Amino acid sequence: MQGTFAGRKNICSQGELPWLCHNARTASHERMRAMTAPLSRPAIGPFSGLRVLVVDDCAEDRMLLMDFLGGQGCRVYIAVDGHDGYRKAQLVVPDLVLMDVTMPSCDGLAACRLIKADQSTRNIPLIFLSAAVLPAERVAGLAAGAVDYVTKPFDFEEVRLRLLVHLRNSLPVAAAAPAPAVASDAAQASPTLDGVLFRAARKMLSERLDYTPELDELAHAVGTNARRLNLAFRRCAGATVFEFLREERMREARRLLCETGLDVQAIAQSVGYGNRGNFSTAFRERFGMSPSALRHTPGADG
Repeated sequence: MQGTFAGRKNICSQGELPWLCHNARTASHERMRAMTAPLSRPAIGPFSGLRVLVVDDCAEDRMLLMDFLGGQGCRVYIAVDGHDGYRKAQLVVPDLVLMDVTMPSCDGLAACRLIKADQSTRNIPLIFLSAAVLPAERVAGLAAGAVDYVTKPFDFEEVRLRLLVHLRNSLPVAAAAPAPAVASDAAQASPTLDGVLFRAARKMLSERLDYTPELDELAHAVGTNARRLNLAFRRCAGATVFEFLREERMREARRLLCETGLDVQAIAQSVGYGNRGNFSTAFRERFGMSPSALRHTPGADG
């Protein structure tokens, strides 16, 4: 089965508050709105004091959402692209993220994968904003970790109801316990960018062991470049991306041979090998015996 995984620079000065970084053309206007929106009317109702991060490269859409959410009693933070959104999510740890899908430099899917791979932000509900929500786009977004989509142009009653539904179904982010770390995986609990990139890319590779992505393709999908992604894998796993992928394929193949009755050809295809011969050669090099011999080895599944 074949398939694929589905720039603007941050211009704020170092002395500026990070959640007030905007497009230069509307920076002053949006800064005033961002600071005053939470105080625009009494904070009452289900969204009182709710911290919402809006990530969108369109200044007009950001301002529309700031006005609406501020009027609902929310504290609104904004970001202008995926990288900016991920950084703001780390800094603010908002109660909910509204994120555009199509953005320059780092799109919404890549930013969502980074947020969901970071222990400090993985529990934040994330809703995508999109002007063209096709079924395949919805599937890709949900697979990346989003909980819902809101279509553009906005129907603010829909926005309000969707926020209400997902906030009712979610634990407070600060109180949500992170997933337990795997003891044998030093990168699992790593708060560094290396750990975040490694976990995000590893999840994508593990979900499609039958597919070999281009390194640039995989790097783009998690918001980085090929060289930086390989460095993260070397630091976290002691191997390059493709060395790691080869080992994961062999581990999964061994599990399938020991725990299922699938024939060798089917297992070969499920872990990315086009024919049984190539798979058997690679398996023998890794484990010192053929796939068939492993199945007939007493205690091989232990």
